[in-house]
Amino acid sequence: MIDAVKMYEGFARWATACRAEAIDQARLWTETQDLSVPTTGGPRWTPKAAGRRVLVTELACALRISERLAENLVAESQALVHDLPATQDALRAGRISYRHAQVLIDHTATLPSAGAAAVEEAVLPKAEILTVPKLDRAARELRERLHPESIEERHSKSVADRRVETCPARDGMAWLNAFLPAPEVLGIENRLRDIAEQLTSEPGEERTRTQLIADAFTDLLLDSITAAAEDDSEEVSSRRIDSPIGTGIRPRVLVTVPVLTLLGRSEEPGTLEGYGPIDADTARRIAARAPSFTRILTHPETGAVLSVGRDRYAVPKDLRTWLRVRDETCRFPGCNRSAGRADVDHVTDWQYGGGTDYGNLVHLCRSHHRVKHHTAWSSTSAGGGRVRWLAPSGHEYETQPATHIRAPKRKRLQAQGITSPPPDDPPF
Repeated sequence: MIDAVKMYEGFARWATACRAEAIDQARLWTETQDLSVPTTGGPRWTPKAAGRRVLVTELACALRISERLAENLVAESQALVHDLPATQDALRAGRISYRHAQVLIDHTATLPSAGAAAVEEAVLPKAEILTVPKLDRAARELRERLHPESIEERHSKSVADRRVETCPARDGMAWLNAFLPAPEVLGIENRLRDIAEQLTSEPGEERTRTQLIADAFTDLLLDSITAAAEDDSEEVSSRRIDSPIGTGIRPRVLVTVPVLTLLGRSEEPGTLEGYGPIDADTARRIAARAPSFTRILTHPETGAVLSVGRDRYAVPKDLRTWLRVRDETCRFPGCNRSAGRADVDHVTDWQYGGGTDYGNLVHLCRSHHRVKHHTAWSSTSAGGGRVRWLAPSGHEYETQPATHIRAPKRKRLQAQGITSPPPDDPPF
């Protein structure tokens, strides 16, 4: 059985080497073609930019992966085929895994050709006998010695890449990741540990040290203060699991709450925009205590929207809110960017007769909005909020609305003297 596992692993390694060659062939082809299209949506993209975006979006849709992962695959394939041929050969022969190959790619990416070849020659034999973590450490040490730039120069460039990212997790939780300079990270860690140490000695404190560190981190970001367990004031709330929600939250967030859940007669989960299901108690606390949240009530059986707030009567604003609840994310295949930070786009362009109504409007993030207008990607409405996308390669993909809700009643709009909302600025 172990031999069978090793055999199939060898097949998988050979397949990833073949995949890298196929991806790089596609990259070379797109670089020789002009895949941009004439557009009224701003300056025309260069052939190189259009080709890269077409390749990445096509790969992401075909493999059902994120575009960031598709970008990485393109870059890694190019590196394996052209910069690290010995590594590609070892991968094809099954002597190393793709994760081992990625370690070599990562540590040679910024080295000149001679330095990359030297690292590959020294590290590749180790890749055939070491685990990935041990190989990463060996490659990192060797890279530091061979890199032509000083660590100060490289650090200055890396600081420009600092960022904070979020990643949804299970059971109503999520990860918050920060890529920061090492001294700042250690300083943050030490301060959180100091705060946790102080709170540990407070009377009635039952949270673990790990929980205290997490709560202090959250309190400082949301409220700029931390609190001990016995402090029950409204102004200073400890960020425990049973504490009020919304004290330090400023942005407007959409929370869809089934009406019977709001009334306490059902435990059906609510939906937090950009995340997904949240437990009924959390949904009720958000709806009741956080004035900066927009409460969306839904019918307990049909899921139809009953209200988007009494203060939203202007049709364009109401329509955008309705679409935001329906879409939740960008409607390009595979994209998860929030609709709250996306453009509202006409599926059929306004200048070609497309109407400004719920059946012809979807959210597109700025990146995919440009892809639609600057490349041969096109979209058509498939009814029921569905959008059918046609890729430049001829492949078809369809996206569904996140929430199936009833369309606004035209008679009600006409009774208010409203015939059609004005269009957004072109090409939106």
